[in-house]
Amino acid sequence: MTGDLERRGNRELTMMMMSYLPLILSIAVLPIAGRAFSSRNQFMAPRGPSCLHETSASAVNAALGKPLCTYQTITIQPSGMNEGELPRQAVSVEDLTPDLKSFLERSGMQNGVINVISRHTTTAITINERESRLAQDVEDFFLKACPPDERSSSEKRVEGVRYLHNDIGERPDGDEEAQRCRDNGWDIDDSEELQKWRNQEPINAHSHLISMMLGSSESIPVVDGEMVIGQWQSVLMVDLDGPRTRTVGVQLMGYA
Repeated sequence: MTGDLERRGNRELTMMMMSYLPLILSIAVLPIAGRAFSSRNQFMAPRGPSCLHETSASAVNAALGKPLCTYQTITIQPSGMNEGELPRQAVSVEDLTPDLKSFLERSGMQNGVINVISRHTTTAITINERESRLAQDVEDFFLKACPPDERSSSEKRVEGVRYLHNDIGERPDGDEEAQRCRDNGWDIDDSEELQKWRNQEPINAHSHLISMMLGSSESIPVVDGEMVIGQWQSVLMVDLDGPRTRTVGVQLMGYA
């Protein structure tokens, strides 16, 4: 009888301890999770009492390396662009991988992430194979899915296709767009300046829409100084309103 009571008591004690396990773990783990990098890349001490030893910034740096955060704008000259050529809403696929590898090598970063972002509303960033016939497939597929306006300068414009964005004579449409024009240096309150702004606006709504479908940024892990991408993968910029000189923003964050 005494043995049964003892066993039952042990079971109840075990169950009670198990019920407190999440609390025990939170007490042990939260002080670690609560540490965050300050603006000076040093660990902040956790708030409240902790039985854990503090990890010094020097120990962290010794384990991970020197914290690094750097940015560069890369200029891309589209393939097949002739000097002085005006944009004709051509589609091209440009390989950013060599530029990214060069930037990474110069930075000395060993582990972290590369963030790549388009700086235009009619270009896109994606990861895929860089192959000339596939690039043609990309152009054909997306221009069928989202054909150019019949008023467009594109060689592949489609009769009967029209987009509201391309009704340039109706723009700026509202106070918000009007203010954006002013913020970008256009005195649209002057009738002559307004007409100049309208004249330079391309008929390119389809380019904006395809850019939204493809996306404007990618993040690539870096391990042991190398980008973690597949054998046949490249980081690509797709120009949907070219040919034009374009720029891409690249930020490295990690440890050297």
